[in-house]
Amino acid sequence: MSSEDRIDLVIVGGGPAGLTAGIYAMRAAMHTLLVERAVPGGQVNLSEAVENWPGEPHIGGGELALKMLEHARQYGLEIRDAEVVAVEPGLECHTVRLAGGEEIRTHAVILATGGSPRKLGVPGELEYYGKGVSYCAVCDGFFFRGKSVAVVGGGDSAVEEALYLAKLARHVYLVHRRDQLRASMILQQRARAECKIEFVWNSQVTAIRADASGVRAVEVENRQSGARRDLAVDGLFVFIGFEPNNALVPAGARMSAEGYVITDEACATNIPGIYAVGDLRHKYARQIVIAAADGCTAALAAAHYVEARKASGVCAVPEEAGRR
Repeated sequence: MSSEDRIDLVIVGGGPAGLTAGIYAMRAAMHTLLVERAVPGGQVNLSEAVENWPGEPHIGGGELALKMLEHARQYGLEIRDAEVVAVEPGLECHTVRLAGGEEIRTHAVILATGGSPRKLGVPGELEYYGKGVSYCAVCDGFFFRGKSVAVVGGGDSAVEEALYLAKLARHVYLVHRRDQLRASMILQQRARAECKIEFVWNSQVTAIRADASGVRAVEVENRQSGARRDLAVDGLFVFIGFEPNNALVPAGARMSAEGYVITDEACATNIPGIYAVGDLRHKYARQIVIAAADGCTAALAAAHYVEARKASGVCAVPEEAGRR
């Protein structure tokens, strides 16, 4: 296959990292394709409000996602609504396979597949998903207006969602397995000042009680005393973190014990021409602004990589790359 038969860059995933990568790739005049199987913007679409995006003290998550998408489209970024089923490194180029059977040959790939909500793994959780169990307060909070709900978690997402639900629900239990929150201090202060929020410390949900109408209570266990009790609620919202969507990471790419892709400072994996960004990448913190920075970094690095390969006339990936 000649170099003319392949494109410069494929970006898999259209969240803040992927869209930012698309913007910078187009600015670098790279022939770029972004593939996203869901709504562009990723998890940011699920946030009622974003208050830590520089220059925007308060902006809706969906609005921010739309602005990123429009920005990328202004540069002419091609966005394909499709599902990627495999990313296969090659000696002359990499192959991105789509669900419909199409194969895309490319010099470089940026994996921006993000993460998915971590599950509690308790009885009733999967059975009653959509019937009282939710992982998105913005999506489902309306259905619990005037009702009692429980939120599980202690980080920023859990507290943000508890505050959002307090605007709608009659009462909000915030269940956390420790005796103090991990959320930022400003969010903690807001939660403590909200009279509708009741903290359930040192506790974990062990079961979900439901009937034909949906969730009716959750069983919580105190991790110190072992005592169990039921909280009468109509809904359970789980925010205990995310797990990396690493199913498309090629074999041979270095990963952490938790399943995050290990990269260098350029977001490059140990397989030349393949980069990992956003919530998929192993790093200290996971914020929208950091995901966007990853996208910028990876796109700049990919542009340099592709230009160097074209200039040298060498389009082969070193045979030992996948074994490092």
